[in-house]
Amino acid sequence: MTRTLTRNRVVLGLAAGALAGVLAGCAGGNGSGNGGGSTTSTPPKKSVEPAVTQVKADLIDFHIALSQKTFKPGAYAFVAKNSGHHDHALEIEGPAGEHRTKTLAPGASETLEVTLKSGTYEIYCPVDGHKDLGMKTEITVGGTDAPVNTTPPKSNGY
Repeated sequence: MTRTLTRNRVVLGLAAGALAGVLAGCAGGNGSGNGGGSTTSTPPKKSVEPAVTQVKADLIDFHIALSQKTFKPGAYAFVAKNSGHHDHALEIEGPAGEHRTKTLAPGASETLEVTLKSGTYEIYCPVDGHKDLGMKTEITVGGTDAPVNTTPPKSNGY
């Protein structure tokens, strides 16, 4: 019986050693040390999504305050926050179409993602005539599609 117990211990020891060797070989690494060869790794994929510019849109009874005054064509996330005492919403209307948040209760907020093209946009609250009460603003998005002055320079007669 003692011989069987000793043999089982030897077999378990060998199995544990073999397992440790397999795990060490699979552990990867930077190619240094006793790994038995070099390893290669694939670099993480880079995001190809364009950067999104965040703009705060504070909806106050009966005014809209934007955190940004100038705009270039591109992706924007308008964070509309109702800082007023009435329900409000944010609508952006222009060359990129119409985009609107849901109606927000006082204190609520929602992010509206829009890709703006060059042109003029009206930003307003579409709730219950709030636009007519002054809850509107206009932005102009400039960009490379703006006309370029192609008039040749005047000659000085030389």
